[in-house]
Amino acid sequence: MIWFSLLVLLPLAAVVAAASQGGWSGYWSALQNDQTWAAVRLTVTQAVLVTLVNIVLGTVIAWVLVRDRFWGKSVLDVIIDVPFALPTIVAGLVLLSLYGQNSPIGIEWANTERAVTLALAFVTLPFIVRTVQPVLEELDTDVEEAAASLGASRATIFRRIILPSLAPAIAAGAALSFARAISEYGSLVLLSGNRPFETEVVSVRVLTFIENGSNTSAAVVASVMLAVALFVIVALDLVQRRVARRW
Repeated sequence: MIWFSLLVLLPLAAVVAAASQGGWSGYWSALQNDQTWAAVRLTVTQAVLVTLVNIVLGTVIAWVLVRDRFWGKSVLDVIIDVPFALPTIVAGLVLLSLYGQNSPIGIEWANTERAVTLALAFVTLPFIVRTVQPVLEELDTDVEEAAASLGASRATIFRRIILPSLAPAIAAGAALSFARAISEYGSLVLLSGNRPFETEVVSVRVLTFIENGSNTSAAVVASVMLAVALFVIVALDLVQRRVARRW
């Protein structure tokens, strides 16, 4: 608990304390800024979008890695972890060289909203794959085969047998994916262009406040994003419990 407090609880408490220094008027002053709200809206919207995509594609990739046999599987299994190991600023440079001006593949998405989606999808891809994969490996296929022998369709087997087992892992991966997305900075700096009202995300907005000496405003925005992250994590936990009880 001491180690957890030093790493997590005390820093979070410090942010909340700094945000409350100006009282409710400080919160209102920081949050009524149109540029700040545009950054919050863009960040949360893109984080939700990327998380939904990861829920589907991440689960599919985990399924392929566990249940299928094909040439190059071990290589793909290693490449999945590249976003974990690659420094985010390097990831941004790689994406910029591929999707920026004079793109070698003809896709010039730099400095657009799609660049934000692309960068967040790149850095959050492994979370659901790596949380679902070990659960799939532990599932007993005998139960699925028994259900199939009794006439159950593949959709029914997935919905009634596989999904309840995967729901906690998918929810955990989705929570990690969303939390990483709303806090991402390095991969977005070069690719998104940080254009106010268009591609500026919350992390860049917070840094702008700090550089301008508005530490209280920066803490206010940070505490708001903390509340959003906690809300999403709790909501995902309730969803996975409901899915597990229903099926």
